[in-house]
Amino acid sequence: MTIVAGYVPTPLGEAVLGQALAEAELRKARLVVVNVSHPGAYVDPGTAPPAELQRRVGDGHEVRQPQDTDPAAALLDVARQESAELIVIGVRRRSPVGKLLMGSTAQRVLLESDCPVLAVKDNDHR
Repeated sequence: MTIVAGYVPTPLGEAVLGQALAEAELRKARLVVVNVSHPGAYVDPGTAPPAELQRRVGDGHEVRQPQDTDPAAALLDVARQESAELIVIGVRRRSPVGKLLMGSTAQRVLLESDCPVLAVKDNDHR
């Protein structure tokens, strides 16, 4: 069994990583952490150093840092490549206008995934 998790170095990303590691342990599954960066970005504040992230997830798990401008596509591609049985993502509150004007990575993953998706809520804004 493989679990795929979307990660960004934020408090929400840390919550996703923690939940994904817990799910991997519970299910005795391999975890693939997807830390998306933007093409041509040598230092992207939206990504974590892969070696540090790999150290944190430990042996038996994998960190991938695809060069993609679309985080949803990157997550979905990895999940399909790995025949993932679960995707773990973070969700945060958005205003109705924000939902209308901007696409949602989480919404796209939820709607297009071939497997179940576990959404970890942003607890900073209740």
